[in-house]
Amino acid sequence: MRIAILDDYQNVALKFADWSAIETRAELMVFNQPVKHIEELADFDVLCIMRERMPLNRAALEQLHKLKLIVSTGARNASLDSVACKELGIEVRFTEYHDSGAPEMTWALLMALARHIPTENTNMRTGGWQTTIGTDLKGKTIGIVGLGRVGSKIARYAKAFEMKVIAWSENLTEEKAHRAGAELVSKERLFKSADFVTLHLVLSERTRHIVGTDEFALMKKSAYFINTSRGPLVKEDALIAALKNNTIAGAALDVYDQEPLASDYPLRTLPNVVLTPHTGYVTEETYKIFYGDTVKAINEWLSQR
Repeated sequence: MRIAILDDYQNVALKFADWSAIETRAELMVFNQPVKHIEELADFDVLCIMRERMPLNRAALEQLHKLKLIVSTGARNASLDSVACKELGIEVRFTEYHDSGAPEMTWALLMALARHIPTENTNMRTGGWQTTIGTDLKGKTIGIVGLGRVGSKIARYAKAFEMKVIAWSENLTEEKAHRAGAELVSKERLFKSADFVTLHLVLSERTRHIVGTDEFALMKKSAYFINTSRGPLVKEDALIAALKNNTIAGAALDVYDQEPLASDYPLRTLPNVVLTPHTGYVTEETYKIFYGDTVKAINEWLSQR
């Protein structure tokens, strides 16, 4: 029995859970770097995957003839073709999830934008002093696109900072918006009025590229855009153009169309963008749940064999 732990970027999977019982029955192999060729996984019976790091579509799964079980972190994984798994006889299990990481990361990025923290940190480390002027959050308007589990938490954070909260999504009702402390507005009004626009939608064919050139054109030149949800929700070339042309004041991003982001990707060189490498859910508390539940799922599966 061979088990692969994929995309363990920080090399911590074996530290966050007790794999000893599994190691008595199977060979464990940890992959710290992204797998470049699916053939590298052809000899494994079990794959432990981190949510939406390794894409496993039907074409890839059809090449893994020994594969019997996939354990994915999180409650869902848009990069895994669950339908193909079922048809190919591959069992899929998911882990629980610690839900504070993504909203907290969103707020950290918003604060970094508002007070130019990355720039001033660089100034201090290179012998300089203050060069920027920040903006207060009190009295500003935050526009939340998607008022679900994460978006509702962002609304509560914003209220604590005495911000005005407006929200929009295709199925959002006035009642739900009111319960979250937000005002339901049209998509156009949200992008026109907000000083900060933050995106919190589930990626689907309906929401793919829901923000593009038209939306950025509506925004104030002083406004900021934040995306900690999913990269393909945004037309990335439109965002890059808006940043280059100073159509908007800046952006903070934790997610991208292609991950990991290429070393020479244009976003890396723009001065008005704050970038983090999809670390919204990367916390000790979350990893303990992810890998602890992964071990539990594999042990249960092995006990049934």
